[in-house]
Amino acid sequence: MDLNSDLGEGFGTWRMGDDEAMLDIVTSANIACGFHAGDPGVMRRVCARAAERGVTIGAHVGYRDLAGFGRRALDIAPADLTDDVLYQIGALDAFARAAGSSVKYVKAHGALYNTAAVDPAQAAALVEGVRQFGTGLALLCPPDSEMLRAASAAGVTGYAEAFADRAYTPEGQLVSRKLPGAVLHDADAVAERATAMATTGSVLDVAGGKLDLRAVSLCVHGDTPGAVDIARRIRASLTEAGVTVESFV
Repeated sequence: MDLNSDLGEGFGTWRMGDDEAMLDIVTSANIACGFHAGDPGVMRRVCARAAERGVTIGAHVGYRDLAGFGRRALDIAPADLTDDVLYQIGALDAFARAAGSSVKYVKAHGALYNTAAVDPAQAAALVEGVRQFGTGLALLCPPDSEMLRAASAAGVTGYAEAFADRAYTPEGQLVSRKLPGAVLHDADAVAERATAMATTGSVLDVAGGKLDLRAVSLCVHGDTPGAVDIARRIRASLTEAGVTVESFV
């Protein structure tokens, strides 16, 4: 099972989360590319640290919305979204290559992730940006999503992921962050959920039903309070359960 986290989400002198500590725990790093968070200095530093630790680098692409941290849906034309995705991948790959590595996969951020999960046009535009980069990049997707279907149709390798620290609706969607209980903070409970996802492929939704996720990667958010402790608990729990923790690519 892969363990990924959203990193490099600082900007200028403002810092978000503990990238250094998280890079000692996760196997894949979704690094912000400057549109929802991050800047050239942050991108360089996090890529360098990831390369040093052998952590797989992924481009965490989002809507061009620094003020809203990429969590506001934007009405953007598909062609423009494709160009924005391609631009972000290229920018991060430059810093990854300067660090002796390269971008291996793409993961959408925030509102783009949620929109492309259910909107065929946005999903296709996102996937087209990945395809045009041309190096066989993988794409992390929600299970049974428009994004995953668009990737398959375009010849892009899509991998299903699940969120260890987020609540799910009975329909398999992430509970909106506007609602209480959307983000989970109890480290032991999150670790237990993550281990269940890795060993059984399922998780309980907010109504108590069982969802079949079958993910190859688990995400723990780097900006959640106590994120480092939560990530450590998850990794320890997976190891204790006999799950090999390694990058999915």
